[in-house]
Formats: sequence, C-alpha cells, structure tokens
Amino acid sequence: MTELLYQTDSYLREFTATVEAVEGQNVALDRTAFYPGGGGQPCDLGTLAGPGAATWPVVKVQKSGATVWHTVEGEPPAVGTPVTGRLDWERRYGLMRLHTALHILCGVIYHEYGALVTGGNMEPNGRARMDFEFERMQADLVHEIEAKVNAEVAAARPIRVAILPREEAFQIPDLIRTKINLLPEGIREVRTVAIEGLDLQADGGTHVANTREVGPIRIVDYMSKGKINKRLIIALES
Repeated sequence: MTELLYQTDSYLREFTATVEAVEGQNVALDRTAFYPGGGGQPCDLGTLAGPGAATWPVVKVQKSGATVWHTVEGEPPAVGTPVTGRLDWERRYGLMRLHTALHILCGVIYHEYGALVTGGNMEPNGRARMDFEFERMQADLVHEIEAKVNAEVAAARPIRVAILPREEAFQIPDLIRTKINLLPEGIREVRTVAIEGLDLQADGGTHVANTREVGPIRIVDYMSKGKINKRLIIALES
C-alpha cells in the first residue's frame, strides 16, 4: 500500500521513500508524491535518485489497487533501496492550474446554467476540454461563460482539500457534478476539493491553493458532440 502524499500536499516537489516492490521496470514505493493519473489529469513525471549518483527517470506512473507503480528507465533500484523522488515541477504545476481551471468552469456552468459534466481531459500543454449537457451553444454564450470564469479567477478564492468518510461526504448536496457517479461502491473515504464560495466536488487530482494562481482562462473553441452534449476547449497562459 502506497501512502499518497499528493492527496494532502499538491505543492510537494521532492520526497524520500523506500522501494517496496519491483516488477520489471515498475517500482513501488512506500510513499509517493507522484500523481498516477486519473479523472482526465495525466500522470506526473520526474526522477528517482538513490545512493551515490544513481538516478532513474520516471517515465510513467499508474495506480493498481492500493499501490502506485513508477515506471523507470534503466536497471531499477532493488527492494529496500532508499530513494528521493523529484517531480517535473513545471509539468505538475501546469496541470494543477489547468485542473483548477476546469473546476472553476464546472462551478460556473453548474450554478449559472444547471449543466452537468459528461466528460473532460487535460493536456500538459496548457489546454483542456470539458463536455456539458447543453442543448445549444453559441458564441455569445461562450463569451459570457468566459467572462464569468475569469471573474472567479480574479476573486482569488481559496481552494481547500478534505478527506471525509464516505457516509459524511455523500450528505453534501450536489457533490457529484458528473452525469455518471464514477466513485467505486467500495470506497470508504472520499477526497473533496472546495473552491470557497463556488464549487465543491469529489476529486482525486492536484490543484493550486487559490484561483488567482490559474491566471487568465480563454475558451479557444467550442463544438457540438451530440444533441445535448457540447464541448468547451480552454487554454491557459504559460
């Protein structure tokens, strides 16, 4: 079982850990700050450094059950090896900003227009898409949404994370903003991400601490993906 450091501290760039298991090029640690991907957010990349000058590039991270596996290049470190993990911080921080931008977008559209999310995805290049249950989408509505989203960025709203027992979490109205509840039935605890005064969702990804860190959000394109499914594509400044 891997201790998930990223769940409580998205700003942790470096950490120490011990190798617990090795399967081929995949290394499991007792604790990690590497996000394994999920919910449309790509996994983190970076390096593991061992005793002396030993260094292993981390080229993929994925979660299997309660274990996070780090795919490394070269001969992997042996079980019991102490290592220092270092994230590719530019990539991680960009994805944190982008993920929070999507939550801002989701919060605005849910509260202002009552539309649920039907899908979404992020890219490390500062662009992301999110699909909503809209029957119509036109230029004036897109401009209106963009203005409202950027007003929330400028409002400098704090963002807080909490891990709650499942029963307590599901007492929160409108916790699930997606069309389909993606939380497994057997999960005992639910991680929530709250943008103060705007949005509260069950979410496992990494986020910035304040909406102002996101910076200006541009809606660069929109399109129809079905009768009641409309896609918005956003981009952030680097």
